[in-house]
Amino acid sequence: MTNPVRVFDGHNDVLGRLVMSGVADPVGAFLNGSTDGHIDLPRALRGGVAGGLFAVFCPSGGSFDFAEHRTADGVDMPLPGLLALETAQASMLAQVALLRRILDQAGGRVALCLNRADIEAAFAAGKLAIVLHLEGAEPIDANFDMLEVLYAAGLRSLGPVWSRPNRYGYGVPFRFPSSPDTGPGLTDAGRELVRQCNRLGMLVDLSHITEQGFWDVAKLSQSPLVATHSNAHALCPAARNLTDRQLDAIRDSDGMVGLNFATAFLRDDGDMRADTDIALMVRQLDYLIERLGEGRVGFGSDFDGAVVPEAIGDIAGMPVLTKALADAGYGRELIERLAWRNWIDVLGRIIG
Repeated sequence: MTNPVRVFDGHNDVLGRLVMSGVADPVGAFLNGSTDGHIDLPRALRGGVAGGLFAVFCPSGGSFDFAEHRTADGVDMPLPGLLALETAQASMLAQVALLRRILDQAGGRVALCLNRADIEAAFAAGKLAIVLHLEGAEPIDANFDMLEVLYAAGLRSLGPVWSRPNRYGYGVPFRFPSSPDTGPGLTDAGRELVRQCNRLGMLVDLSHITEQGFWDVAKLSQSPLVATHSNAHALCPAARNLTDRQLDAIRDSDGMVGLNFATAFLRDDGDMRADTDIALMVRQLDYLIERLGEGRVGFGSDFDGAVVPEAIGDIAGMPVLTKALADAGYGRELIERLAWRNWIDVLGRIIG
């Protein structure tokens, strides 16, 4: 493969990392580059990354060290408790405001995209195409006023839950080995949230939700089912991964799964370790393609939100993965589908 492959990534947490790290100049760190974290604009360009879903995530605090929560049988990390609306809204506003400052100071190098046409225009102009995502609906009030405000501000993708309960539903714990069937699904408010997202034309992300919540969304939603950053449970039995039955439902809805690079969702032992062979990523993609078809699989890295294989390292290392796929016999057309075309297609079917 002589030419670099364009990439559209289904999930990253750079906005939260920049806000929570307390760096003095987060806008400059993103636009001009730094040695921290996984993502900034210069490294994205070196990696061929032309865009992605940029998450707003409101943290609970506490430790998420997988090694700290290892048991004799695997990993069992307690779920954080409920996050107060005011706390969540303050965190969300800080991240959305940071994105606005990045856009204002980028000199035309970054674009907030509201639909497929915007993404394609950004690609054509050489701009980084950002689709705004909310990972966990804790900032959304009971009347959905904040949902309307965020939609007007550019939000086009929303996960009802992260891995904790909220007013809208229940998330899966970070547990290995475990089924994703770990508790209740959507609440009545969560069902209404899905209806509101359908009305607005917003993607409803099924990563992090319990299996019951997955089926609640599948029964209710009028849009293709999408898990932006999840893997196959059959290969790695972490609670965060999707069963064959869930994958089949995503296929039947003409939806999408983005491969999560987090090593705990790739490995046979559930450990979050950088010394993880990227062959496990290829194995996951092989399986997902067999189950879903070539047009319903992509990348959902979880950069800046997880430990990824050290051979990739950060967003500049994306060509390492595409080369591994080429070495495994994937043709250029299929690699392009996985790297960006499938994401653009499914987003076009959902957000327009």
